[in-house]
Amino acid sequence: MSPVNFTHILTQAVDELSDSESYKGLFHQHRDGDPLPSASALREIIELARSILFPGYFGNSTVNSRTIKYHIGVDVEKLFELLIEQIMAGLCFCEDEDCQECTDSKRDTATKLAADFISRLPEMRRMLATDVEAAYNGDPAAESYGEVISCYPAIRAISNYRIAHELLVLGVQLIPRIITEMAHSETGIDIHPSAQIGSHFTIDHGTGVVIGATTIIGNNVKLYQGVTLGAKSFPLDEDGNPIKGIIRHPIIEDDVIIYSNATILGRIVIGKGATIGGNIWVTEDVPAGGRVVQQPHPSPLQRRGGKEDSFVK
Repeated sequence: MSPVNFTHILTQAVDELSDSESYKGLFHQHRDGDPLPSASALREIIELARSILFPGYFGNSTVNSRTIKYHIGVDVEKLFELLIEQIMAGLCFCEDEDCQECTDSKRDTATKLAADFISRLPEMRRMLATDVEAAYNGDPAAESYGEVISCYPAIRAISNYRIAHELLVLGVQLIPRIITEMAHSETGIDIHPSAQIGSHFTIDHGTGVVIGATTIIGNNVKLYQGVTLGAKSFPLDEDGNPIKGIIRHPIIEDDVIIYSNATILGRIVIGKGATIGGNIWVTEDVPAGGRVVQQPHPSPLQRRGGKEDSFVK
């Protein structure tokens, strides 16, 4: 039996896949010389930033009080050079055929943005120190700050978020979202870099947490696994296209606790000191100090008119 010739099948597939209508919206037109975002370079940026923010826990484990300035100096220089290239890639990434070419002026902009980011590292460390403190104080199982930094997925996700958020605030494109999605893949925690999050923030366990782009979170807020701070159904314009750029996620004020698998949707306010119980669907404002929990189903004794203690207030 002669071998089957599949050439015509392959040729037809190539022709169909090369048709401009088939890849409309799925194709990035690269121009020679333009840098492209690099996943490996961004992973190195995250590791370098973590080693600077948490010296001795990430990066070189032999760092000590006598050598810390040297190690941080080396890491900062490496970080600066890598950031320039990746910020440049973000600035040059364009899906519009008419967009401007990547020029020396964009490299100058990328260099300035990289330097501005480096200048914000001390404040990032201060904020992350409050997050570590919140995680330690909020978990009876935590035995040390070192355990929290080394083991807790929330610290990895929050550190990526704080790095990405600063880049986004500076005006860096694309790269911040890649950085938070790296943390999403690593930890199961999905924090959009546009979200605004205060100090002493912690996520217990963390898997399945989603924090939307226009969410605002105050200070000393604690979330448990599976919490969604999301939006209601996406509004469409008169042509049926999704409306972008609208404020659509919750405001969580200071000192709020939200328990596992709670879903909070829309631009509502969860007031200062409120508690949201697990497996709750919340679409209306909750006042300061409010407590929202599931009402238990009546027991057989209650259905017969008897009395039974309730743990829900």
